[in-house]
Amino acid sequence: MNLPSRDGFNALLSADWWRGFLPARTRINNRERLRIVAGSLFGIFLTGLLCFYFGQSSVVQKLPWLVAPLGASAVLVFAVPAGPMSQPWPVVGGNTLSALVGIAGVHGMHLLGSPELAAALAVATAIAVMLAMRCLHPPGGAMALMMVMGGIREPAFALYPVLLNCLLLVLAGIGYNNATRRHYPHSQLKPAAAPTSPTDQMLDADLDAVLARYNQVLDVSRDDLKALLVETQLRAYERKLTQMRCADIMSRDLVTVAFDTPLQQAWALLRERRIKALPVVDKSFRIAGIITLADFMRAAELDVYEGFGDKLRNLVRTTANVFSSKPKLVGQIMTRNVRVASMERYLVELLPLFGSTGHHHIPIVDEDKRLVGMITQSDLVAVLGRAADPAA
Repeated sequence: MNLPSRDGFNALLSADWWRGFLPARTRINNRERLRIVAGSLFGIFLTGLLCFYFGQSSVVQKLPWLVAPLGASAVLVFAVPAGPMSQPWPVVGGNTLSALVGIAGVHGMHLLGSPELAAALAVATAIAVMLAMRCLHPPGGAMALMMVMGGIREPAFALYPVLLNCLLLVLAGIGYNNATRRHYPHSQLKPAAAPTSPTDQMLDADLDAVLARYNQVLDVSRDDLKALLVETQLRAYERKLTQMRCADIMSRDLVTVAFDTPLQQAWALLRERRIKALPVVDKSFRIAGIITLADFMRAAELDVYEGFGDKLRNLVRTTANVFSSKPKLVGQIMTRNVRVASMERYLVELLPLFGSTGHHHIPIVDEDKRLVGMITQSDLVAVLGRAADPAA
């Protein structure tokens, strides 16, 4: 006799194993709960009422007008209207085909010699038929079992009350769900193929690979699952951006100049560091201005392309003439009106500055107004790319 191993007993006694018996929280509000309850009431009442009057005919008056598994179908139709197992074909096809399987099981019971075996075989066969016909519907298993345990032998029972019950319930579901803004039937197939982005194609491939490896029945369509994933990614993207501050992404390796820095030296720094702007700071490291490529072009009067190179070289060339009218120092051509931002400011607040006001560089200051960093359009694009990456 093989006894369970110590690891097996430990797994059985672990908190994680017992936690599997706890029900998950239903993530819907009270309004949706009321919608589901009212829908089930409406659907079963309408179905029962119409079937009762239909059943008053001499042909079917001896048959019941409602079947018990319909209650389970109502739960799916009104509580899970988007689920693959709740759609009209699974409700109608799953229940009706399972009823026929169960009736066939009653006729073959004498061959099996055991009602328990006949019941089990009917349920298993009904599941196999529903899978093959793409109409898997949990109440279908109960329908097949009810036929066997009730000894129902008439094939007409699958038409009335089963088929009629299911048709009326589906019609009630279509009317009620759409009236309460729940699409039903809920499309389970993708629309005609359209050009998609590389990112979307990768998501499709990854999702298909994960579903293939998971290899279990899910009561949510592939497209709905994809939509949930995309929405979750967008929410995460928005959360990352709204929580990010300037201090989180600013460049701290600063290159600065002073008011009296020669233009030639400033120009050399711009070319050497391959940057487009230099903050101009005073002795306390507070912002006095900013000098950009645009400032050099304006000072060199480069609005006319003719003589572009000569004009620029003449501007930055050091001259010994004390009385030259040409600007020599950074402070003479810098932009003095500088837009700055606090390092604690949220990044999303800077987006309008970059997007609509023409700013390409924003100095970041601390609480004492001292320069501590710089944010450029390149920094912003980089952080947007990282925020969009789910692994980031």
